Amino acid sequence: MEVLRPQLIRIGGRIYRKNPIQEQAYQHEEEDEDFYQGFTECAEEPCDGYEVIQTQQGFQCTVKAPSLLYKHIVGKRGDTRKKLEVETKTSISIPKPGQEGEIVITGQHRSGVISARTRIDVLLLTFRRKQPFTHFLAFFLNEVEVQERFLKFQEEVLEKCSMDHGVDSSIFQNPKKLHLTIGMLVLLSEQEIQQTCEMLQQCKKEFIDDISGGKPLEVEMEGIEYMNDDPGMVDVLYAKVHMKDGSNRLQELVDRVLERFQASGLIVKEWNSVKLHATVMNTLFRKDPNAI
Repeated sequence: MEVLRPQLIRIGGRIYRKNPIQEQAYQHEEEDEDFYQGFTECAEEPCDGYEVIQTQQGFQCTVKAPSLLYKHIVGKRGDTRKKLEVETKTSISIPKPGQEGEIVITGQHRSGVISARTRIDVLLLTFRRKQPFTHFLAFFLNEVEVQERFLKFQEEVLEKCSMDHGVDSSIFQNPKKLHLTIGMLVLLSEQEIQQTCEMLQQCKKEFIDDISGGKPLEVEMEGIEYMNDDPGMVDVLYAKVHMKDGSNRLQELVDRVLERFQASGLIVKEWNSVKLHATVMNTLFRKDPNAI
């Protein structure tokens, strides 16, 4: 990580800087309590975007999070939670491992509850980013005609390039899995999967049907490109995809879907637009035949 370009984390309309020293200090999951160090300076300023209710005991705020991430808030021997509670003067209740529920923050002062909530959000987002992808949003491009032409492309490549280094049948995409990726997701609970399904339905009602005119979009796969500057070091080869009518409707549709999921936090914001492509060859397939 460059010192002048630290990683930024967006939460609730605010931007927090991630301390680069802590990125180096974090090596193993057992060091979670040490990873918390350094986030205090990023989260001191209260955020008014949280819903905090007043109770007889003071103030209270809840955080929804999948149970797989609870351990990062608890920390080894409970050190992370204790540190949060002491520094924000709050009490933090976390469901037992394996039990889905809400993290409940209570305290005498509203500002302390908000501060604890902000720090917990930073920790949750940081460790969510470290999880492997579990799902992806995509359009399938596996029509019979497309599969047949892809197999013909594979046959021609193997006939002409089988003697070239690294070129063999194992690195070709499975014809049945040809797809156009919109974004990768980390869904860690049934609730998050359900949330994703509901959001897709909302997208369909709010703008997908309008953009598509309620009809299937007709696209063409034509031409191939690679994703790095050195043709001698290519790992991925992809087919270019565009609308048959020459319009920009497909790009507009996938960009709006991406934007909606980025705003929800289900997809980490790394780019502003989807690069329309369909992977046809990938050296990772050689290692993992089940790769997407």
